[in-house]
Amino acid sequence: MRIGEAAERSGVSAKMIRHYEGLGLLPRAARRDNNYRDYDERDVAVLQFIRRARDLGFSLDEAGVLLSLWRDRGRSSAKVKRLAEQHIADLDRRIAEMRSMADTLRGLASACRGDQRPECPILADLAGARAKH
Repeated sequence: MRIGEAAERSGVSAKMIRHYEGLGLLPRAARRDNNYRDYDERDVAVLQFIRRARDLGFSLDEAGVLLSLWRDRGRSSAKVKRLAEQHIADLDRRIAEMRSMADTLRGLASACRGDQRPECPILADLAGARAKH
């Protein structure tokens, strides 16, 4: 199948398919006589795997590691679980950081009058000044 069909079936854009090929996550597609890339069902499965890993927030490097583990039938599930648990810890850390940012911004926004006056605790905080509450 051509790249457009592989993209449609996998949910990965043609641009990203070419990118994944360039990174070595997806083997370079065979070429037809007309020089079009030719993909098969295995390629679509790999693309779907990468897309799902990315949807779960794994980096491209992590997706590559997971992909190699998926291909390795001799691997232990312990390696996969360890990688997933490390990713969960990273997600939890980033969620906590984002909650803290939201709380800070919520406080700054509530301290801002939002009227015609130029005083703004949001801008003062961004500039490094102590916001007046």
